[in-house]
Amino acid sequence: METNKTRGSFTGKLGFVLAAAGSAVGLGNIWRFPYLAAKDGGGLFIFCYVILALTFGFALLTTEIAIGRKTAQSPLTAYGALHPKWKGLGVLASLVPVIILPYYGAIGGWVLRYLVVFLTGKGKDAVSDGYFTGFITETVSPAVYMVIFMVLGAVIIFGGVDQGIERASKFIMPLLFVLILGISIYALTIRHEDASGTVRTGLDGLKVYLLPSFEGVTLQQFFVVVMDALGQLFFSISVAMGIMVAYGSYVKKDVNLMQSINQIEIFDTVVALLAGLMIVPAVYVFMGMEGMSGGPGLIFISLPKIFHAMGKVGPVIGVLFFVMVLFAAITSVVSIMEAIVSGLMDRFHLSRKASAAIVTVYGLVGGAFVCFGYNLLYFELKLPNGTTGQLLDLMDYISNNCLMPLVALLTCILIGWVVKPQTVIDEVTIGGCRFGRRKLYIVMVTAVAPALLFLLLLQSVGIL
Repeated sequence: METNKTRGSFTGKLGFVLAAAGSAVGLGNIWRFPYLAAKDGGGLFIFCYVILALTFGFALLTTEIAIGRKTAQSPLTAYGALHPKWKGLGVLASLVPVIILPYYGAIGGWVLRYLVVFLTGKGKDAVSDGYFTGFITETVSPAVYMVIFMVLGAVIIFGGVDQGIERASKFIMPLLFVLILGISIYALTIRHEDASGTVRTGLDGLKVYLLPSFEGVTLQQFFVVVMDALGQLFFSISVAMGIMVAYGSYVKKDVNLMQSINQIEIFDTVVALLAGLMIVPAVYVFMGMEGMSGGPGLIFISLPKIFHAMGKVGPVIGVLFFVMVLFAAITSVVSIMEAIVSGLMDRFHLSRKASAAIVTVYGLVGGAFVCFGYNLLYFELKLPNGTTGQLLDLMDYISNNCLMPLVALLTCILIGWVVKPQTVIDEVTIGGCRFGRRKLYIVMVTAVAPALLFLLLLQSVGIL
């Protein structure tokens, strides 16, 4: 078994908190949270999201970090260390980052391409409706940008936990936060008059974003809002991906876990809310609610048009925005790679450099296949949730809609009913540390979270 010294560790609480927050602040937060907030009644979605973050999200985040620190193992081996008959859950949990890495690398390449476009003063080219589709259907260019993006993440992974992940997080995360805060504030100051003479301002967009809309909301629609908020939490706190187990395994025993978890919760929630504040008012001002779309279309189609409509300041905002998105993508891809690297180190006793090299090569080859999925390997497939997708969409569906709810559900069963919640409570309270929301944790992990996850899983596979 690898020793903790060989595996490495975070030097302190700050590095761990920033790394964990960096993992959570990714592309899913930036293009998914604003879309869901706009779709699900603004403040109504935000209210549900915050309540779930403080209860459901708190329980899953605490569980995974505690499992990691208690076992000092990767997600691949940690579950088996807790209970020998649950080794299979470690395999399932490790499959998630394995599936996500190739297509996340491809999307990271898209971000890099758009940053280059705006940096070179060609942002107006990205305004045309066919620009994004034209780019991703090219054979060579998307793969080249994917390689560059993946190498950026690999450099950090090769540096190890303290010299790579922690050092990069301490540099990137403050800058990312300043950028997202600055763009959010600017979004509130803009105004636009459309062809019909209607004037919309950023503050109008803020009302759309924050004020709850109960118009026509039925019990069934409210259920959809809750399930959307629940699904978003997987992206917002990076659970059920093996990431928090891996990061938890690098946390020293003298770190107060509950304080760290509270800080991660606050940081993630604030950034998720700012992502909406940054995008929803701007889209509303220039395009109305019709401009809001889910997935890549929001960042790569809608927002370039908005930056162009801003006039002279648009290219500058575009550069800052895509720098911010690139930072978010890099911290997330690093955490995805690390979840796999840690598994290779613990299960096969490989060195960090050998593990990082294997994961990098896999990411590059898999990323190339995803890029070719829009040209050489193009196909369309009807998915169980009613959508039609290509290779990237299929991988996203398997990892996010199927495996992540399943991993979270099985984790709750393992902790809540097999090894019991006291296992996590003992780890959190090492050294006399206080476990706030202790009773809430027990109720959530044993009953409420499994029930919600079961419903989410049924919805994800198209049964509900």
